[in-house]
Amino acid sequence: MSSSIQDVAKAAGVSISTVSRSFTRPDLVSAKTRERVLRLADELNFSLSRSAAALKSGRSLRIAVLMSGHLRMWFTASVIEGLNDVFHAQGYDISIFQISSAEERREFFAMLPVRRNADAVIVVSFDIDAAETAQLASIGVPIIGVNSVADAEQHGFAASVTIDDGQGATLAARHLLTLGHHDIAYITTSRDVSLHFSVRGRFDVFMDYCTRKGVTPHAIECQVDDDGHYEIGDVVTQLMSLDTMPTAIACQEDGIALPLIFQLERNGFTVPGDVSVIGYDDSFYADDIGLTTIRQDPIETAHIAAHMTLDLINGNNKDHQFRTLSAQLVVRSSTGKPATTVQ
Repeated sequence: MSSSIQDVAKAAGVSISTVSRSFTRPDLVSAKTRERVLRLADELNFSLSRSAAALKSGRSLRIAVLMSGHLRMWFTASVIEGLNDVFHAQGYDISIFQISSAEERREFFAMLPVRRNADAVIVVSFDIDAAETAQLASIGVPIIGVNSVADAEQHGFAASVTIDDGQGATLAARHLLTLGHHDIAYITTSRDVSLHFSVRGRFDVFMDYCTRKGVTPHAIECQVDDDGHYEIGDVVTQLMSLDTMPTAIACQEDGIALPLIFQLERNGFTVPGDVSVIGYDDSFYADDIGLTTIRQDPIETAHIAAHMTLDLINGNNKDHQFRTLSAQLVVRSSTGKPATTVQ
């Protein structure tokens, strides 16, 4: 049986208007009071009509999130979790749009001003152009980037938070070179060239750093099937088809590195005895498997982006709305010095 707004106000020891504002104008209620009101409202099975709340506030209470990756992937799922942690508590819903090409991206930005069904847009791991940002700016909808582009402000974003992929790729390359590896492969996925993905930046920096040190890595492309699964068997075939097996392999993400280790060992190679492997993310099972990797925290990154978004929606334009988070090299047992010879 549901309760009334009066029941919630009485239980929380606040006025009816405070209960209403906790749902419709959270910026006007202290975090502690709103948390208590929402907790009691949930316990009493009370909910305020979203349509009434939206009408009163002039907002849709919805955030559009544009993603390029499959939702089951560790990074993508972690970002969604982090965004939902913050937005759900503030009465906002998330609408997820999977964007796989520039054409789909342009269609989204063309339709949103017409529909006016989002209070902000969060773009995860790819670029947008000036015309698209102008379309939303004209109706007062802020665009926030998560791992989008390094110079997000110049691209029309209202705010952004980005892992320093350049730093992360440099740390990975330097680690392998310092260990003495000169025959290195880099495993990357194929991406639509019309979109700028953060993983492309990792690849470019890694290759450039090695080249400047006199090493030219092999670029190996990992295909992704329609269900988002990496075709690791084909990667191993490509590696074993080279004139010599590389002594070190860098992967654009842990999702490639972890199954690659199993496939290499299945084909008779020891890690790191014959081949060193380094990933990027520090995702699930990386520690259990002993994967050397570059650590990032997409949940915390999403928390920061969500709070930036709420600030912009509420007109609280704070300084430092463009943040770059440091990457960290985590050395485990999957990397070591190269063996004298590798067959």
